[in-house]
Amino acid sequence: MRLRRILAAGIATAALAGLGLTGAATATAQGVPSAVSPSQCREGGGTPRIDLPGNPCVGGTYDGQAVD
Repeated sequence: MRLRRILAAGIATAALAGLGLTGAATATAQGVPSAVSPSQCREGGGTPRIDLPGNPCVGGTYDGQAVD
């Protein structure tokens, strides 16, 4: 009985992890850039904040994206 529960939990964890990877791949395939240039951030209506952790673009189209 205990082995069945452990095995079922392992299979469920693997299935959920697979769904998470599929969702991440879909978001990347839709053309969402992982990083934008400072000029792209400004053109999108945002402000590049390279002084903050992660160098985010704040506001506009690319809000929250990393500035490269």
